Amino acid sequence: MAKGNPLGQVRAKPFREALTMEAKLAEAGEETPAKKGSLRWIARQLLERAGSDTPTAIAVADRLDGKPPQAIVGDDEADPIRTVTKIERSIVDPANPDG
Repeated sequence: MAKGNPLGQVRAKPFREALTMEAKLAEAGEETPAKKGSLRWIARQLLERAGSDTPTAIAVADRLDGKPPQAIVGDDEADPIRTVTKIERSIVDPANPDG
């Protein structure tokens, strides 16, 4: 089942697919057969730029691998998130509220 998709439907990811196809061609040293302006052509341009531009490389990695999970932390106005150290369950008899 796909994450975040309660029906288990697999959503098409055409740009990720274009990046993957172009990355394989680039790895083999082949030129793209894609027409200028097409999704694959744009993917190839992005891959070429990623070789010398760190933010672009991060964008490519996020598209291919997914963004890394973000840590949940406090900030200047809030304390750091604390982990749960104890969970307690109490069962109360309504006929005898004291015991």
